Amino acid sequence: MESRITFENVREAIEKLPMLSPNVSRLLQIMADEDYELDDVVNIVKYDAALTAKVLKAVNSPVFGLLNPVTSLDRAISYLGKWIVVSIILSDSTGDLFSRPLAGYEGQQNALWRHDLFAAFSSSEVARYAKQSFEKELAFTAGLLHDIGKYVFAPFWKQASGEALGRIEEGSVADYLAAERVLAGLDHAQVGYEMARYWEFPEPLQQAILYHHTPEQAPERFRALAYAAHLGDMCAMMAGCDTGNDGMQYQLDNGYIEYFELTSESLAQILLETEIQFKQAISSLSLEEEVDK
Repeated sequence: MESRITFENVREAIEKLPMLSPNVSRLLQIMADEDYELDDVVNIVKYDAALTAKVLKAVNSPVFGLLNPVTSLDRAISYLGKWIVVSIILSDSTGDLFSRPLAGYEGQQNALWRHDLFAAFSSSEVARYAKQSFEKELAFTAGLLHDIGKYVFAPFWKQASGEALGRIEEGSVADYLAAERVLAGLDHAQVGYEMARYWEFPEPLQQAILYHHTPEQAPERFRALAYAAHLGDMCAMMAGCDTGNDGMQYQLDNGYIEYFELTSESLAQILLETEIQFKQAISSLSLEEEVDK
């Protein structure tokens, strides 16, 4: 059953979303600048008492097993890594935006957040294998945000999603993204791009979100970043950390070989490293407790 939507429908839904806090907007702008320093991140967090408390709670959680408690924000951010701090700030700003069940994808509570977090760590690990200079933290942020469009798209998609897998199986569409376009008129990547524009994300992040399934179509200066997000997304699905019924229903774009030196061995290493970082992160962010509720 087709359920066509328009950009007008999408924009109306997006305009009902809360605006991101100034802290998140500033942090995303900083992370898009390859010359940023740790102090730039510290200066955003230190003037927000709630965020400072969350960062210190995370670093002192049992998962890290520190012998002595960390009371310095600088040390906490240095220990956690900027990527986990980004996750804390983003989750604080968006509330339950990424944790709600995705009805259109049959995704459970926190499925989107966990998928995006795994993809973020994978994208940053992929960045280590770039053939040219590449900003690892920007890759993390692109991976973290690549699927934001699913939050707004899912309610529109609920009626048509039942047909998607059937269309793929019969070969009338190439993959899940194509099914979204055929059955709904838009896909979640396009919706995510509109959200990124509304929230005034830096252009590299807007482009990575738009092209995370079709990185070969990204403008050349953003293509490596789009491929990093693409590969991070695929790694998350390979690890079984997906958002629902679209898991492993997308095509891998092999054009990544132009930008990254990846082999089957390095891919296995990426998955191993990501799994370790992911488990540490969800523990420090208390996501395990939320999933079990």
